[in-house]
Amino acid sequence: MLTLSESQCIELIKKGECFHAGVESGAFIIKIDEYSPIICAAIHNGHNLRSDLEKSFLLTKEERFFEEDPYTDELISSFPIQLIGNDSRFEYDLNRAKTLSTYFKTAWNKQVWKKPLSSAQRAKSHKKHQAFYNVLEAIVAEVEHRFKNAIIFDIHSYNYKRIERDTPTFNIGSSQIDVERWGKVAEQFEKQLNKIELPNIDVRAATDEVFQGRGYLISHVNAHFDNTLVLPTEVKKVFMDETSGEVYPLVLEELKAGFKNAVSETAAYFARRYGKRRTTQKADVLSSSISPDVLKIDKALFALCKNVETLNYINPVNIASERSRFLKNPNVNPEFNYKQLNINPYKFREHLYQLPVDEIMDADIQQLYRHVIDNLANKIDLLSTIGSENFLYNSLKYYGAPQTADVDNAKFILHLNNSELEQHKVEHNADDAVEYFKKMAEQWGLVCRIEKSNKVVAKAMVNSEKSLLMVNKDAKFTQPELHAYAYHELGIHMLTTLIAKKLPLKIFALGLAGNTHSQEGLAIYSEYCSGSLTIGRLKTLALRVIAVQHMLDHGNFKKTFHMLVEEHGMQRESAFTLTARVYRGGGFTKDHLYLKGFRDVLHYAKLNPLDNLLMGKAGLLDLSVISEIVERGMLPKPQSLFDLTYRSSGNPVLDFVVGSIK
Repeated sequence: MLTLSESQCIELIKKGECFHAGVESGAFIIKIDEYSPIICAAIHNGHNLRSDLEKSFLLTKEERFFEEDPYTDELISSFPIQLIGNDSRFEYDLNRAKTLSTYFKTAWNKQVWKKPLSSAQRAKSHKKHQAFYNVLEAIVAEVEHRFKNAIIFDIHSYNYKRIERDTPTFNIGSSQIDVERWGKVAEQFEKQLNKIELPNIDVRAATDEVFQGRGYLISHVNAHFDNTLVLPTEVKKVFMDETSGEVYPLVLEELKAGFKNAVSETAAYFARRYGKRRTTQKADVLSSSISPDVLKIDKALFALCKNVETLNYINPVNIASERSRFLKNPNVNPEFNYKQLNINPYKFREHLYQLPVDEIMDADIQQLYRHVIDNLANKIDLLSTIGSENFLYNSLKYYGAPQTADVDNAKFILHLNNSELEQHKVEHNADDAVEYFKKMAEQWGLVCRIEKSNKVVAKAMVNSEKSLLMVNKDAKFTQPELHAYAYHELGIHMLTTLIAKKLPLKIFALGLAGNTHSQEGLAIYSEYCSGSLTIGRLKTLALRVIAVQHMLDHGNFKKTFHMLVEEHGMQRESAFTLTARVYRGGGFTKDHLYLKGFRDVLHYAKLNPLDNLLMGKAGLLDLSVISEIVERGMLPKPQSLFDLTYRSSGNPVLDFVVGSIK
């Protein structure tokens, strides 16, 4: 961050420059990431007091802190233009006129100074007060010049425990707002604030219930500008203990995200109503560039986690020999061996949680990275317990377990009569598959490797790190299976791998929270879109759910194997493969997610476009944030290789079955 004088700031603003600076020895901060019709101010955020004043200051730090508005800078941290006061309001109050901004002796019925401030002391404070408003005027003038109209969110917080009645979480003060002209915008802001949800807190927004908005900032702007609306807003200190100053991090995090949405939606409404663009959305009033704080943390996170690939460690290294041994004697459970983990899990977790995610200013992007970090911590727990009794617990924590609805869906699919199933001859080996997949990759323009492998349990699997499609050397395929695997593995998994490698944010290569559920669901959905999905394939997904549930209920490899063979008629080789999938590592519950993911992606696709799910290893959990990032122009919109729009398959039996999955 730069250190600039008032005049230097104004000069840069007049030139239309973007910058981040502390002004007048750090009295206040100005941040301009991008010129936008929205300006945010947190003028009482500061706690600083000049050293020459401390000798005569009578209040404790706690008493001073009580009347200040801490953390209000975080509420506006997502926005491209910010003005943040760093000095305590007890030195000079930016929400009072300059001559009244320094308290003579008392404030809030407390004596502040041992003796009144001297003229020289007051002059120093008044100079900083004047500098703030000179810079504010320059910003508003530039914004009005660019956008014709501007909106300022003037954010404060208030103590509520001393008020002996119920008070709103958010209070908009309208006494100085031209309600006839701007009233609809204030109403919109109140409406958006009422949508915010906070943990264990009833949220309510109101206008003029506690404060009427009689501060100086709105008075000053009204006196100097005709086309700028100021919304004085008080936030109840529900995010902290107002007495001790202790912050409640979970409440503050949700408040930041909710406040960002309320402010940006209101600003977009304002811009549509009074601006040059009638189609403005909330993404249009936010910055379109990736900030340095995000790039810095993203780079550090990727360096730490780029080699943490689950399937590299969880696929047994002796799968071929154990398959042969078990199929000869299916009454003795196989004994799988695994690749050793070359990561110190303790140091990994330590480094992971030391990443300064708090430095990410955008509330939603900060939450996105927190989700990923928590997800990676769970993944390392999973990997560090492969082959032990704790692995199953960690698998349940990471992937979850089948719910009653999942098992019911699986049973419904498996109860279909065999006469309804498609009959296709197995006619392609691994060599045929490799050649077919190479042709499809070339047709789609995918630059990747495709090879046979003896290191995979599935018939085919993408290694994201190497951009490699591995085909099980012993796999056999029907023609529809080859087509389905091409769309599944190449059309989705390889495509998202290659997209992620080109992105400036490597978080999408690491994988967002819930990406397995969403990406596998999307891959199955791609089979449906391509006409490759069959009821036989749905039965395979259903059997995976049943196998996972049986593993959880019985925990015995050979019992699950015999159940699949005897109760569901699976071929012994296929039954071994499926049983190995769910028992590898010590109990791997991932396989129940395919059917659930397909259901959830299918339901989502009926109402929404799916393209943004192709942004690397994305997930439905954070899809709204991904979509916002794309809409803001921070990342390019991913392009599908084929149409992902929901439509009927044309097969009435398949459509009935798919439509019945709940």
